[in-house]
Amino acid sequence: MEDKEFETLEKKIKVRFKNKDLLRQAVVHRSYLNENPSFRLGHNERLEFLGDAVLELVVTDYLYHTFPDAPEGSMTSWRASLVNSDMLSKIGSSIGLDPMLYLSRGEGKDAGSKARKYIVTNAFEALIGAIYLDRGYKTAEKFIHRFVLPELPTILEKGLDIDPKSRFQELAQEKMKITPRYEVLQETGPDHAKRFTVGIFLEKELIAKGEGTSKQEAQVSAAQKGLQAKGWI
Repeated sequence: MEDKEFETLEKKIKVRFKNKDLLRQAVVHRSYLNENPSFRLGHNERLEFLGDAVLELVVTDYLYHTFPDAPEGSMTSWRASLVNSDMLSKIGSSIGLDPMLYLSRGEGKDAGSKARKYIVTNAFEALIGAIYLDRGYKTAEKFIHRFVLPELPTILEKGLDIDPKSRFQELAQEKMKITPRYEVLQETGPDHAKRFTVGIFLEKELIAKGEGTSKQEAQVSAAQKGLQAKGWI
């Protein structure tokens, strides 16, 4: 990766690193080192571990002081919506992390997949860890305030803090006076690696299908797609 690409990233995030290796290491995936064992830097997993803790603290502190009357349960839901992999991979991609990742050839071909989203999420958290180590807590806090917390108004406005199953049930009962039901339509794969396809129904009408490695995950996927199919999102 060219140094100028990292300079562009620094300008975009408004953080100038003293130790450029910390910034570079934040985007090194373990798979890259498997194919390039002589690479001079380690993978980003320790930075990710640190960044995850910093992110959670900054978000928690912000919610606690900004919403003094909010109950713990609400703040927990808001925080989860701000720091989940969908949100962080979206933000990470928006600042240009995806094309900067050091990946194995196999992982490099997997653009757009669920696994790739997790890799971008982890790199974003590792970037926070790198900022914290290089520039301190205040700079990491400013970064999170600049890129993560502005998503909160949209989350609250669209009810994204409510899980898709609860959201679909609430709207189905409100708009149609019907309680949705879920049905497993297909199971594939061996016992240790099953995949489930679940349908979400309003009475006898199949609204959408979802897939997952557990029935719960497939139900959430079906509910999310059901919200989209009904135009409720």
